[in-house]
Amino acid sequence: MTQQYSKKDFQALDDVLPFQDRGGDSDSLKLALRSLAGGVSVITAGDGDERTGATVTSATALSVDPPRMLVSLNRSSSTWPVVEKFGAFAVNILGSRHEALANQFAGIGGLKGPDRYRGFEWTRLATGAPLLDDAVAAIDCTIEEAIERHSHVIVIGKVHAVRVTGRRSLVYQGGAYHHLG
Repeated sequence: MTQQYSKKDFQALDDVLPFQDRGGDSDSLKLALRSLAGGVSVITAGDGDERTGATVTSATALSVDPPRMLVSLNRSSSTWPVVEKFGAFAVNILGSRHEALANQFAGIGGLKGPDRYRGFEWTRLATGAPLLDDAVAAIDCTIEEAIERHSHVIVIGKVHAVRVTGRRSLVYQGGAYHHLG
């Protein structure tokens, strides 16, 4: 059966910006990717004074059979060397109540290393990587493979443990956080 649409159904499209063809440069790619909504996660690694982490929208499942995660980390960040040294990391999927945490791990406010963990409760599962107690979900991984390309490292993580709460995740698009539901 074919659905019939009227002009009224498409009024929201009138607000869309006109097409803008651009070159294949870094700024154009960043602009395009800002239009893609992504789930917000904090990648955590390390122990004691060597704990650190980063806010990312680049965490995703590579495979569910076998269970593997894929994370892209900037090679010049403080996070990659710690992930590499400890060989383990956690993907902490954030919810609507975690905007402040997302900002802390993004470096907003100048917090670094273990100071980024302030104000939140953390635990550890199989690998020893720090997991956010009230994350929407947390995925505990060890490095299976790390592929260095250009400015980033593509980290493939073998999943050892998962914690799920069933809450709704935080989304980032166009330079702002958004709440689902």
